[in-house]
Amino acid sequence: MSFFPKISFQYEVEEYLTKVFRNKELVTALGTQEAESKYQSLLSHLSHPPGFTTVRVNTHLASVKHVKKLLFEEIQKQFKGLCVPVLEHPKLQDILLIPVIGPRRDLKKHASEVIVGAQCGYAVLRGAHVYVPGIVSTSRFVKAGDLVSVYSDVEGKCKRGAKEFDGVKVFLGNGISELSRSEIFGSAGPLKGLGIRMIEPVYLSPSFDNVLPSHLFLQNLPSVVVSHILNPQSGEKILDMCAAPGGKTTHLATLMHDQGEVIAMDKIANKVKKIKQNAELLQLNCIKAFCYDGTKALSVKKREDKQEGPPFLPESFDRILLDAPCSGMGLRPNMAYSSTLKEVTSYQPLQRKLFTVAVRLLKPGGVLVYSTCTITLSENEEQVAWALKTFPCLQLHPQEPHIGGEGMKGAGLSVDQLKLLQRFDPSAVTLQGMDINSLQDSREDHLISLANKDCIGFFIAKFIKSNSK
Repeated sequence: MSFFPKISFQYEVEEYLTKVFRNKELVTALGTQEAESKYQSLLSHLSHPPGFTTVRVNTHLASVKHVKKLLFEEIQKQFKGLCVPVLEHPKLQDILLIPVIGPRRDLKKHASEVIVGAQCGYAVLRGAHVYVPGIVSTSRFVKAGDLVSVYSDVEGKCKRGAKEFDGVKVFLGNGISELSRSEIFGSAGPLKGLGIRMIEPVYLSPSFDNVLPSHLFLQNLPSVVVSHILNPQSGEKILDMCAAPGGKTTHLATLMHDQGEVIAMDKIANKVKKIKQNAELLQLNCIKAFCYDGTKALSVKKREDKQEGPPFLPESFDRILLDAPCSGMGLRPNMAYSSTLKEVTSYQPLQRKLFTVAVRLLKPGGVLVYSTCTITLSENEEQVAWALKTFPCLQLHPQEPHIGGEGMKGAGLSVDQLKLLQRFDPSAVTLQGMDINSLQDSREDHLISLANKDCIGFFIAKFIKSNSK
């Protein structure tokens, strides 16, 4: 049962998506009613957070067992003795899963209100406290120490500094204000730091602010799967083409035992800085990050012997990860998707440019993994169909581990080809929520199965390059 309204889209985007999920191939296979039911279920799931918080252990520095013990103690402290388990995943042995308690429907709302921006609101639903830059509005007389109810301005219509807001707002829970209204909106400009300490969030997830920062990396489950599928080996030369903020980059380096070379690229300088910071924090030395546009990363000229960075000569890399820029429609929670249809459809040609460069940069016998965090056909299965037609040297390959569902019908791929793909579809499980009693009654294998499905929307394809032609 939905706690929040379904995700909303601009009219043209909604029309576009409706056609995608009612495509002839899919409707023929499932029937009109089943196809429609799955689509509506997906829209409900997208507005809610995943049912589990996933953290990847930095096995370069510590064992999973050791970090699990430390994390369990931290969660007990945060949840004041509430016994929430920390689960190890049998197929992804470097992650830990923490069930999310909620939605909690019995929370009392307070008269003093704080309105936060949508992105801040989504972070709160996944366990974060409220930081001052995320606060848009507060009630007139909010003081430090006051109990406040926190709401998200999902449509972005609240004016900064407003004293009341009657627009669409979604209740996120209750907290204690760390600052007064005048301090939050002071003339000296917005402050940094903690604004509201959440004490009764609608969804109870642990906060990871300064919690074991060198030992843990907060990452969605399918994002961890990607690096395992690429399966980098010690001593190899790996390219992460669109790498920021470095979650997958640092995972690849960890899986290689920090032996070899991981080249990470992103075209935005601040994001490249973040990759370097994460590599340093996790004490990984084999990562080299460059500010560079991946579509221009192929060099046709001879390189200087000492040149480390892009552009690179053809057939330079043993394995390549193309976690492509995408429309991001699989990210959860998201209650109001703001991109236009023009923006949504702009990603396919960009992805193809990057993919073409990746194929040229890959050695014969090398592995190329393509992934997105979106739900469209045009950025996922259609790209696979295009790649197989455009590059005869590429073969679709089985994925290990295979935790998500198979690919979606509608792009003309065969049943066997769809089985080789991995599409994480949140609507594969019933939207049910979790309370402490049902959690304690659940078997661990049931919880793991739930975590595999109740995650973000995601897509993965794995290719092998058979020859250099």
